[in-house]
Amino acid sequence: MSNRDIIVIGGSAGATAPLKQILGRLPADLPAAVFVVLHIPAQGIGILSTVASSAGPLPVRQAQNGMKIEAGHVYLGAPDHHLLLSGDHIFLGRGPRENMVRPAVDALFRSAALYHGPRVIGVLLSGLLSDGAAGLNAIKRCGGMAVVQDPADAISDEMPRRAMEATTVDLCVPGAAMGDVLSELVKEQAGAALPIPPEIRLEVEIAAGERIGSDKLLSVADPVALTCPACGGVLSEVKNARPMRFRCQVGHGFTADALAKEQEGRVDEALRVALRIIEERAELVQRMAADGRRSGRAAVAEMYEARSREYREYADMIRRVVLKSLDPPTGEREA
Repeated sequence: MSNRDIIVIGGSAGATAPLKQILGRLPADLPAAVFVVLHIPAQGIGILSTVASSAGPLPVRQAQNGMKIEAGHVYLGAPDHHLLLSGDHIFLGRGPRENMVRPAVDALFRSAALYHGPRVIGVLLSGLLSDGAAGLNAIKRCGGMAVVQDPADAISDEMPRRAMEATTVDLCVPGAAMGDVLSELVKEQAGAALPIPPEIRLEVEIAAGERIGSDKLLSVADPVALTCPACGGVLSEVKNARPMRFRCQVGHGFTADALAKEQEGRVDEALRVALRIIEERAELVQRMAADGRRSGRAAVAEMYEARSREYREYADMIRRVVLKSLDPPTGEREA
């Protein structure tokens, strides 16, 4: 029986520091391959060199399509491609973005769960929103292990906290201790393989870039009265998903909190456009009132002045709404 020889690691804001700690503690003879996806702009911060310089004796390579998986190697997600595992090889998918990112942590985690089941150790580090929670849940459903960075140790604790809400986590570990813990876990024998839920296989196909069609989507999701912020299509809610998630017919995927964040930005933009239009309308009507007075049309001038005051009241109301929308809810400030 095989050991737990596939380690998949995901994170975003604040994940670089614990990742460096993990890789620096893994031994040269690690009997497992390590795969990493971070939701940060890889080209902008030189993430490959940053990770490589901290990996101790383990070689770090940017993943390439068709690359054979080898134990004792670290594979880093390539920009603008989903990092997917396919048997004993790597596949780079150009499927739709998930939570507006590609590569996506969830896509990597699902593909590992699909092809390697109980041999997988999923690790979720510091980050925002609930990225990775669905993928970690998929790993658990396929017999793998789920490990999260201790939220109290994370710069951004949302990702590990959301994962702990979405699935039964096996271990919650500070970043500094994670490397030693993983070095021991990979020595354990993997458990028995479990049946693969059909939605996991379908979502891996989506990340790979395969066409899904409405019939396939209906088998795992129910249409809802929500619009995809990426393409404007109809969203469907994935059945029995933890956390709550949505897919459109094109394949764009969103957790509920990521979708709400995208909507929030669009609402703010729409309010600002409305504010500009109403203020321009008030200015125009005020000028029309002034022109009426100059031409001796007092009744027309009074009518336009009343309209201008009304428009400015509307503008003040929208301005207050915009300013209020910038303040986080009380619960978020206290969290």
